[in-house]
Amino acid sequence: MSIVNISAYKFISLDGLPALRERLRERCEALALKGTILLAPEGINLFLAGSRASIDDFIASLHEDPRFTDIEPKESLSDEVPFGRLRVRLKQEIITMRLPTVRPEGGRAPAVDAPTLQRWLDQGHDDDGREVVLLDTRNDYEVEVGKFPQAVDYRIASFTEFPAAIAADRARYDDKTIVSYCTGGIRCEKAALHMQDLGMPHVYQLEGGILKYLEQTDGTHWRGDCFVFDGRVAVDSALTPAGIPMPAPRAKDKDPDA
Repeated sequence: MSIVNISAYKFISLDGLPALRERLRERCEALALKGTILLAPEGINLFLAGSRASIDDFIASLHEDPRFTDIEPKESLSDEVPFGRLRVRLKQEIITMRLPTVRPEGGRAPAVDAPTLQRWLDQGHDDDGREVVLLDTRNDYEVEVGKFPQAVDYRIASFTEFPAAIAADRARYDDKTIVSYCTGGIRCEKAALHMQDLGMPHVYQLEGGILKYLEQTDGTHWRGDCFVFDGRVAVDSALTPAGIPMPAPRAKDKDPDA
């Protein structure tokens, strides 16, 4: 498989967005990269695919911007580019939640890495002896493809529904450790911060999301495949295309910020 697929995000205050959009678009076009880059005042979210040389060149140029030097993309491979075109878009949020008080660039929620989460699930509790509750923050059609089977799943159609769902179910999490998860980390980061704002004390996000969990562990406790927002539809536990047919039209070419 010769195509490298990358995903990355960073919450950081950005200005000069039109100029940044054009600079990134020109660089991607020069390198024949396809995919989606979302820019907003709160940060950057990107999904790109191309040859190894082109991807490495793009990341090197991205790191030349002091705001993005610490971005470390997650990678997977495929035989073909899973995007039909390049889109570089300006948005109000890089992941739409519609809660202006949730500002991840002001300070991240605590995170748990994949090996630690796997150990917690193996032993049935965290290192302080508290029960661990996994919370899936993804949309319903993503969950259908694969999930941690013991996780709470609110069957939401959009991430904007998450705040109401968690507010109606707070008692479930009393005296428990909550680990929110999503595909690559962006939604579960906002979700964890919102839960902290609600006064829930033992909240973590899964660092790097499902993709990092499958990369850094043997996949124990995960069932099924992982939905991705491109032509591959899903990747398996080895992060290779799962061969799942494209589902409902709403998932095709859908913005990865929903």
